[in-house]
Amino acid sequence: MRILLITPPFCQLNTPYPATAFLKAWLSREGHEVYQADTGLEVFLALFSRSGLDEILSVPGEINPEQEPDSIRRIRNMKSRYLETIDPVISFLQGKDNGLATRLAQPGFLPEGERFIQNPPDKESFGKMGITDLARYRCTLYLEDLGEYISRVVDEDFGFSRYAEKLALSLPSFDEMALRCGFRDGLVDFHHKKILNEHIKRLNPEVIGFTIPFPGNLLQSLKGAQFIREEYPHISVCAGGGYVNTELRELDDSRVMDFFNYISLDDGEDAMSALMHQLDEKKQGRVFDSDELIRTYYMKDEEFFYADKGGEACSHGNRPAPDYTDLPMDRYISLTDRENPMHRLWSEGPWIKMMLAHGCYWQRCAFCDTSLDYIGRYDPCSAVKTADQIEEIIEKTGRRSFHFIDEAAPPKMMKGLALELIRRQIGIIWWTNIRFEKQFTPDLCRLLARSGLIAVSGGLEVASDRMLKKMDKGVTVEQVAEVTRAFRDADVMVHSYLMYGFPGQKEQELIDALENVRQLFQADLVQSAFWHQFSLTAHSPVGKNPEAFGVTITGPEFDGFARNDLTFKQKGPDLSDYGEGLKTALYNYMNGKGFNLPLKTWFDFKIPSPTVKKKWIKGLITQPHEINLNDGSRLIWIENPPQLEGETLIFRGNTYQELMPVKKEEGLYIMEVLKRADPVRSETKGISILEAEKLADQYGINGTQWIESTLFRELMDYGLLVL
Repeated sequence: MRILLITPPFCQLNTPYPATAFLKAWLSREGHEVYQADTGLEVFLALFSRSGLDEILSVPGEINPEQEPDSIRRIRNMKSRYLETIDPVISFLQGKDNGLATRLAQPGFLPEGERFIQNPPDKESFGKMGITDLARYRCTLYLEDLGEYISRVVDEDFGFSRYAEKLALSLPSFDEMALRCGFRDGLVDFHHKKILNEHIKRLNPEVIGFTIPFPGNLLQSLKGAQFIREEYPHISVCAGGGYVNTELRELDDSRVMDFFNYISLDDGEDAMSALMHQLDEKKQGRVFDSDELIRTYYMKDEEFFYADKGGEACSHGNRPAPDYTDLPMDRYISLTDRENPMHRLWSEGPWIKMMLAHGCYWQRCAFCDTSLDYIGRYDPCSAVKTADQIEEIIEKTGRRSFHFIDEAAPPKMMKGLALELIRRQIGIIWWTNIRFEKQFTPDLCRLLARSGLIAVSGGLEVASDRMLKKMDKGVTVEQVAEVTRAFRDADVMVHSYLMYGFPGQKEQELIDALENVRQLFQADLVQSAFWHQFSLTAHSPVGKNPEAFGVTITGPEFDGFARNDLTFKQKGPDLSDYGEGLKTALYNYMNGKGFNLPLKTWFDFKIPSPTVKKKWIKGLITQPHEINLNDGSRLIWIENPPQLEGETLIFRGNTYQELMPVKKEEGLYIMEVLKRADPVRSETKGISILEAEKLADQYGINGTQWIESTLFRELMDYGLLVL
């Protein structure tokens, strides 16, 4: 079959959303002719061009010009300056013309609107040599000004990463979406349909699949599908993705099938393979009932089409490397919406997105959709195969920046991948999502950093031990402090997800959580974070068993379309009023400000005083790390091999050269241990403690005493790890 996979407006502007890349690789291996397009990026580039912007700024406002906000009148009045600058800005953000940075970084070239007033660029924050970053930040503000103009004057649904998102949130009935699909086309609709039409005429697909990862992709997916069904009725149109998987599991409104022929739940690989097989058989003359293929999906204990295919077909270890061909990697734009280097990773790019494992190995957090396949079916891939795929992607794309989008990357698998990357000497950078597990020891963090890990994100959530236990998070605040300390010492940045309003949380606990967060930032254990209010979903443990959490579900009443976000009431206090203060405090902490201000500064109402000791976190991280040596420990050497000259070991690192005096036999022994511990020079993954002790006998050295010696500790400082 000839298949076209679509990422509709708007997902991400900085990097491809990976769903179509995973599906393209799988379906191509199945023998299909597969193409993919990010129409969201294409629509954005059509709008934010000289001709597109001319069209936007020519749209008359709906209100009296004299009543328009000054920010809107200013942009309209400076139309010629925006038309002059838009193409250089986009070219620079795409990395095509870095020479523009000097001019873009200076005031006077870009027209400066409301965003520049609200978030004035601070040269000092970017340093004397940070011209490119400063220019990118200024360009981001410039685009945000234009985005605000579009949403106020041209299309109220517009957003850079979402379109009509509020319309699609908690939508139990399809009525509103059906109504909106009957509206006259706006600029986004026009460009999206035009781009779809160009792809269809060029590729002549038999099947078109829309991935709908977020509520903000739903309306444009429906309108795009509507256009295809009307203009190209011979093409089969299907939909899947995160929004479909979480919101539409109980879909019972036949009107949706006027837009999509087929709906795919959970992972699309087996579902699409089965659907293509069925469509191919239909094309060859087999007749099917019209309702037979309304849903196609693969779940752990249930298969819809192939009774003989088995679960291994869609296992993560059986998947090929995601295929990013067709996606214009050089046209994505790298934005800088924050000065904070960790927070910026989500808007910079492009990143190649991969997974170490499907699903979550913990599967117990009470707020999470643990009953759904994408969380509940844990399925890891081997480190060797993941490294193979990384090398394959580098060869095809030339890209070496990877974002592993795991629900929670397992420490053991991260260790295995790090060793494999070091052994093969693959120079990449990567980041991922984790749980703050005890397994992330200082030495493991050093190993991960050596392999190219630059950042991790993980959930501290309510930052309160009682509440963490209640939500079955499996971590404590003290444990988070220890783990983040290990990452900090290895120069790996940390982002923390934070939550308020979980059922049963008290006001005092929330303020104490904020104090914990303040101290974590002040100690530089966390560099970035985000507060979000607890949201009750139908597929979480709280949604499945609300009584156990003191919650009563109040709605919404399901009416045949979406069901996921639920309204509820609880016995405890309503903490929604704290949201603005929490975000304000966090904004300051992320920018290194406000640590010495009392917490009440951030709120316009009276709050409890924190009960956490002012230096509690600092006290936790002043204790030296323990080295846990046991018979199962292995020694890994991660730095350049030293040289032995006489009775001197010479260590040369990227930033140092130092000498270590040793006895002759001791020097020979150390050289042999480090050779066996080096993943690059040895086929084994390090040398065990027992092997090192036995090897010492050959050099007349007491192995047990040597491993407990000061010299051993000095070698650890140079790059010998205990894992």
